[in-house]
Amino acid sequence: MDDVTWRKSRRSNDQGGECVELAALAEGVGVRDSKDPGGPKLHIDPAAFRALLANLKQQ
Repeated sequence: MDDVTWRKSRRSNDQGGECVELAALAEGVGVRDSKDPGGPKLHIDPAAFRALLANLKQQ
């Protein structure tokens, strides 16, 4: 996942310290901590990512 473009929300700023970055992958979505770009990364398949977003929107 090192050769992909990572994106952080425009609503994020440097004050909160709790941001994630996402990357579009051929087989899903990559997720990483914006404060630790060299750290662990998650790979989420498309269906699971859609379910995650739906759940977050209901919160």
